[in-house]
Amino acid sequence: MEIIASPFHECFLLKPRIIEDERGYFFESYNHQKFEKTTGLSVDFVQDNQSFSSYGVIRGLHSQVDEHAQAKLVRVLKGEVLDVIVDARKGSPTYGEAYSVRLSAENKLQLFVPRGFYHGFGVLSETAEFFYKCDNFYNKDAERGVNYADPSLNIDWLIQTDDRIITEKDLSLPFLVGE
Repeated sequence: MEIIASPFHECFLLKPRIIEDERGYFFESYNHQKFEKTTGLSVDFVQDNQSFSSYGVIRGLHSQVDEHAQAKLVRVLKGEVLDVIVDARKGSPTYGEAYSVRLSAENKLQLFVPRGFYHGFGVLSETAEFFYKCDNFYNKDAERGVNYADPSLNIDWLIQTDDRIITEKDLSLPFLVGE
């Protein structure tokens, strides 16, 4: 497993070692011992989530707060997404900055998102299956979000405005400045 740095402390991409032959391929998508040794982080994942979405769907930007905050390890099982995170850690030198990366079934990259970040993704392929491991259980009352279109974040979702599919809940999320 190779670590690829991001602009944020303790946030990084993981590139698995892929073994390919005439049968196809194999890779470890997660190994607790290797993750801990390679990253220096001890994370106990307790919940797995999976979603299926069509082209143009934007989910996010969401987080959990306080004792319900979640670190996530995310990847794409089918298709391609633009994965986006925003640093929401008040006092962080990168507070309010966004980072985006293409994750796909083809590149098999995984993004580790530490606690204290908003997270979301936009589907760039016809459909996408998205998978994420969380180190804490979901709690509806601890859910927070920031509007995907917040101009201060300057996120290019790579999806034309007319093609975007967003829930009313996500459309009504506040801008980061107003949180």
